[in-house]
Amino acid sequence: MPLELGVWRINDGLKPVEFGALDLEARLEDIIDSHISIVSPHWLVIGRQVRTDHGLFIDLIAIDRDANLVVLELKRDKTYRDIVAQVLDYGSWVRELKDDRIAQIFDDYQKRWHKGDVLLSIDDAFQKKFGIPMPDELNSAHELVVVAAQLDPSTERVVRYLADEYGVRINAVFFRVFRDGDREYLSRAWFRDPAEVTAGMSEEATTGEWNGEYYASFGYDIEVVRDGLKRGYLVAGGGSWYSKTLGMLEPGARIWANMPGWGYVGVGTVMEAMQVVDEFTVPNDAGEPTPIAKVSSAAAALRRAADDPDAADYLVRVNWIKTVDPNEAIHEKGFFGNQNSVARPRTPKWEHTVTRLKIRFGID
Repeated sequence: MPLELGVWRINDGLKPVEFGALDLEARLEDIIDSHISIVSPHWLVIGRQVRTDHGLFIDLIAIDRDANLVVLELKRDKTYRDIVAQVLDYGSWVRELKDDRIAQIFDDYQKRWHKGDVLLSIDDAFQKKFGIPMPDELNSAHELVVVAAQLDPSTERVVRYLADEYGVRINAVFFRVFRDGDREYLSRAWFRDPAEVTAGMSEEATTGEWNGEYYASFGYDIEVVRDGLKRGYLVAGGGSWYSKTLGMLEPGARIWANMPGWGYVGVGTVMEAMQVVDEFTVPNDAGEPTPIAKVSSAAAALRRAADDPDAADYLVRVNWIKTVDPNEAIHEKGFFGNQNSVARPRTPKWEHTVTRLKIRFGID
C-alpha cells in the first residue's frame, strides 16, 4: 500500500498538524545536498545536476562507504511512470562510470555548488567523511533512489517487482512538510528498509546459491577491533541500521570479518546471539563472568549509548578460528565488501573472496 503519514499535536487535546506540499520539491534538492544525513548517514554527495552522455541531468549522486554510487532523483512534476523509467536510464549510465570520471564529477560539484569551500580530492573527502581510505575499486555496484512525497500503487508494484524479481537495487524515500503555526517540520520515511536494499545489491541478489558463509563488517577503530579479536566478539551499533543485521547471526554461523578500509581480520564461529553491550560478559582475572566494559577500556567506550536500544552497541560472541592484526589485514583487489554489518551474499565475488581467504588464512 502507498505510504501515508500523519502528525498530531497531543497537548491541549488532539489536533492534526497541517500537511503542506509547500514548495518542498523546489527546496528538497538544496536540503539533501546540504544535509545528506537526513536521507542516509553513510552517504557523501559527490554530484548535483550531473549531465549524462544522453543529455539528461541527474539531480544528485552520492557515494557510500563501500565506494558504490547512489543516484537520487526527485519526482518534481514527472509522472510516476516517467520517474521510474528515468532513474533506470540513469542507472544504465552510472554503472559504466570509471574512477577518473567519478573524480571529475566531484571536482565539478565542488566548483559549481560549493565555491567557498576548500577543494578536496575525492579520496580526501571520502577519508574525512567515513574515516577510512578510499577502496581500490569504485562503483562495483550502484543504488537508485526515487525521492517523492508519495508513491502511487502502480509505481510501488514496479519498484517491488524490479527489486524482488531482478535484484535491482532500487528504493524510494518520502518527505513531507508539516506546519504547526510558524514552525515547519520535515518527516522522512523509506519505502523499503535501506538495510535490506544494501544487503541485496544487484550482484548479491542474483539467483546463485548462498555458500553458507556470512560476511561481517568490523567497522570500528583499531583498538576495539583488536579487543574483539582478543576477547571474542563482533560489534555493531550507532543506529539500528547498523546493528539490526547482527540478528541474522545464530550460534554455529561462520563469519568472515572485514575491517573496512583495512581488509579481513578474522574468521570465526558465532557462539551466542547478539546482546547489548551491558549484558555481554567475559571472564575476569578470577574466571568470573563480568560485564565486558569493566575489564576492557576499549569495550567501555562502546557504552556511549547503552541506554538507548536504537543507538546502543550490540555484541555477538565469536570463537575466532584464525585472526590477524589489523595492520596485517588481508586485502586483495576484487574482494567483496558491504556496508551492512552482516550479509549473506550470493555473488561470484563473494565466492572468490571466501576461496582466497581460506587459502590466506590456511583453513578448510
